[in-house]
Amino acid sequence: PSRGYERDADAIAHDPNLPPPHAYLAQYLWSQRVWQSCALIHVGKHGTAEWLPGKAVALSRACACEAVLAEVPHLYPFIVSDPGEGTQAKRRGAAVVIDHLSPPLARAELYGDSATLERLLDEYTEARVLHPKRANLLAREIAELSRRSGLLAECTLEAEGEKAQDWTKMDEWDDPTRDALLARLDGHLCELKEIQIRSGLHRFGERQSAAKRAESLCALLRLPRGEKGGEDSLLRAICKDYNLAFDPVDSALYGIAWKETLPQTLAAYATKKPRCGGDVVALLESYALALVSEETLPPEEGHTATHAVLENLRTVVAPLYDACAERETLGLLRGLAGRRVAPGPSGAPSRARLDVLPTGRNFYSIDVRAVPSQSAWQLGWRSAALLVERYCEEHGRYPLRIALSAWGTACMRTGGEDLAQMLALMGVRPLWQEGSGRVDSFEILPIDTLGRPRVDVTLRISGFFRDAFPRLLLLIERAVRAVAALDENAEENPLAALVKSEQATWGDSAFHRIFGSKPGSYGTGLNVPIDSGQWQNEADLAQTYLHHSAYAYTGEDATQERAALERRLATLDAIVHNQDNREHDLLDSDDYYQFEGGLAVAAKTLSKSGKAPVVYHNDHSRPFSPRIVRLEQELALVVRARAANPKWIEAMRQHGYKGASEIAATLDYLFAFAATTGLVKQRHFDALFDAYLKDSETRDFLARVNPDALRETAARFQEARKRNLWKTRRNDVPQLLEELIAEASIST
Repeated sequence: PSRGYERDADAIAHDPNLPPPHAYLAQYLWSQRVWQSCALIHVGKHGTAEWLPGKAVALSRACACEAVLAEVPHLYPFIVSDPGEGTQAKRRGAAVVIDHLSPPLARAELYGDSATLERLLDEYTEARVLHPKRANLLAREIAELSRRSGLLAECTLEAEGEKAQDWTKMDEWDDPTRDALLARLDGHLCELKEIQIRSGLHRFGERQSAAKRAESLCALLRLPRGEKGGEDSLLRAICKDYNLAFDPVDSALYGIAWKETLPQTLAAYATKKPRCGGDVVALLESYALALVSEETLPPEEGHTATHAVLENLRTVVAPLYDACAERETLGLLRGLAGRRVAPGPSGAPSRARLDVLPTGRNFYSIDVRAVPSQSAWQLGWRSAALLVERYCEEHGRYPLRIALSAWGTACMRTGGEDLAQMLALMGVRPLWQEGSGRVDSFEILPIDTLGRPRVDVTLRISGFFRDAFPRLLLLIERAVRAVAALDENAEENPLAALVKSEQATWGDSAFHRIFGSKPGSYGTGLNVPIDSGQWQNEADLAQTYLHHSAYAYTGEDATQERAALERRLATLDAIVHNQDNREHDLLDSDDYYQFEGGLAVAAKTLSKSGKAPVVYHNDHSRPFSPRIVRLEQELALVVRARAANPKWIEAMRQHGYKGASEIAATLDYLFAFAATTGLVKQRHFDALFDAYLKDSETRDFLARVNPDALRETAARFQEARKRNLWKTRRNDVPQLLEELIAEASIST
């Protein structure tokens, strides 16, 4: 039922001050007292009932959630990789979760300009030796296409606004300079090709097609899953058996030159002669898919590593995966029969978490007293070091102050990697109890051990993080005060220096480093102006974010401290958000722009320079090799690899109205990032316009199955134009948008 009286349902779903209206209550009360339902099933994450006003845990009869759900058994199918919001349904809605699989995964591969560039690079490689003059012509063509398409800028070879004619003279450069540039471009194309994207949506209780099953199993085997031989990465096992001195799961090696001769069996899966590490990964992926699909002969007898992984696939991984569909249905039926639904862990299967399979269980999260875990600390320590190193390379100095966005769901999924990163940046190490692994204290690492200055970190937590981890917030508060009390100079300890300078004026608020929304509320409020269009400029968005983030937390205690928040954000060097898996991306949910974009627009508005700090959207999907990625790079990667990819769009067409709504939502989130960060380029809007509206098949699909999605998509493009977020040079765009909005309005 509708959560409130406004048209914008998303904007009020988490409003703690808005009681459910009469129609909302009537729906649930009618179901209980008139229909006399024996059970209630909420389908899909997430609903509104578990977010109604009231206490976070141990609800009373005065809590709206308790009133609408009452004593009726509550079953909740929920994606297995989202323990946070599922836990919210369990805590506040007494739900029995029936977890289900994540969507199927596939390699993005190349299309359009990217595929053309790869072909031109192939031709250039051959011509460079045999036809030098043709190689010069190809070099010029590659430079022009890569510049015009934006790929040159996206792989950080060309700064935005640099003169185009400089690159058209690539044929005049010396060979080492030209080859270095082309190798960098080649590596970027390989990264695009190998990105994991969703190849559809998961249907509860249904098996995937044979092709999607094989691709998903390959995704599950891509990373090592344990210490035993059969639990190794399939790609690594193949390399080991063929004596290839190469790590295929380290994306940093995609751009390295490849000069080895490939064995005949592997060479048969190459569509071209490999030039770089990324080309080798592509053929390894093709060979692995053939092995998993049983479309090729088994590995040679002496290839023990590959045989071990395939045996583990046959006896463990595939049976677990294949059992999910039946177990999901069975779990729901057992719940409806009043029988016990077996418990199970939660997490992202593609991140080597096969223990979450089979699905169909009542998932649980983690022991919040053991956060951050020791494995999370190891990744957080590495990521913090890489982050400081990347910032130093780009700015020529150490970062002083960083803001980190932390979500409760990600913390549960990873064991607290974000918080481990924060502590590592500050030079603080958690201490764990022997046996239980619970965190009971911490130690301050000396500057000599740290090898760099400490970083002053401000944490913006989600509402669920606040509800789930009050003990962890207290630990962080203690760590902040301990670091602030150290006798170190300002260059070594900027946190202590700032606290000392502020205490006389601001008192105890000088210590505040943890901020979030008002107790009982969730989100940043930015979805309201973005969805309704009720904002004029960046300052309006910044004010909304600041208003909904102004509470400082010390454990379970919270006080409104907007002035302290503004002081923290006004002098930031960087903003950080970490993504722990590739089963979703930053254009999948409004949470990304609300937290990352909100921090960016608020920091820019408060900064004396009027410039936003650099924003990093780090890739933690491969725990052994975290990558530091700038937000503008990640946006470009997601637009090309998934959002504008015909492969993904075709997959969405298989899901009717829901697929159409996914397409429309992708554009909404890109628009919101443009509004809050200014990091979305014109070519990104162009790419989505071509893919969604200019393409007649996709446009007709939207009109046929979901006219509302078509109208909203056209209206969002129109709004982007009017707000100068998208400055298209195409003369036919305005008229087409007006026609589509009018036609869709009539049909609905």
